Amino acid sequence: MHKNNELIQLDNELLDGYLQSLGKDVVRKMFALYCQQVIIYIDDIESSLLNESAQLWEEHCHKMKGAAGSVGLTSLHARLKLMEKTTDNTSDKTRQLVELKIHNKQAIVDFKNWLERS
Repeated sequence: MHKNNELIQLDNELLDGYLQSLGKDVVRKMFALYCQQVIIYIDDIESSLLNESAQLWEEHCHKMKGAAGSVGLTSLHARLKLMEKTTDNTSDKTRQLVELKIHNKQAIVDFKNWLERS
């Protein structure tokens, strides 16, 4: 992804603050934990969709939104903020989930690229 898009993707101010106060190793561990947990969050969102539970959809999107925000994934956080409150039908939610998975993968790549340069 181009640097201009990456600026939107990542909260550089937050992440630079983490680097200064916590150090690169801690930031790397925080992100590794996010990468482990996000698999569970996405599976939970998918399960709520299969069970057609709007309440669980909202709860699981909310959890992932918080995790994305805490590691500075700005645009992913914004996407999840919209997803958690959606009243869309199952078909539209399925599309949103597919897009979320793609977006999450790109956000992870962008974060790793940022970390390598930092």
